[in-house]
Amino acid sequence: MTKADLVEAVYAQLEGASRVSKRESADLVELVFDTLKDNLAAGDKVKISGFGNFVVRQKKPRVGRNPQTGKEITISERKVLSFKASQVLKSSLNA
Repeated sequence: MTKADLVEAVYAQLEGASRVSKRESADLVELVFDTLKDNLAAGDKVKISGFGNFVVRQKKPRVGRNPQTGKEITISERKVLSFKASQVLKSSLNA
């Protein structure tokens, strides 16, 4: 599913209820993503009930190896995004 597909799904769900245009649906989806990005960039955890948790973790620098040459390289320190699905989401996928 792409962002455009998500906008279409939101538009289809809200079309009859409140006369929301496709542009307004796109703005709503973009607003949700921007809010998620801003909170994650600030180091906050994002918990969406019934869906899961997004957490930014700090990874330390480590020594890796170039698979083509076998030469050792240093992999720099970085932040990574981690997602853990909620039990509700897991059970709905396995039902």
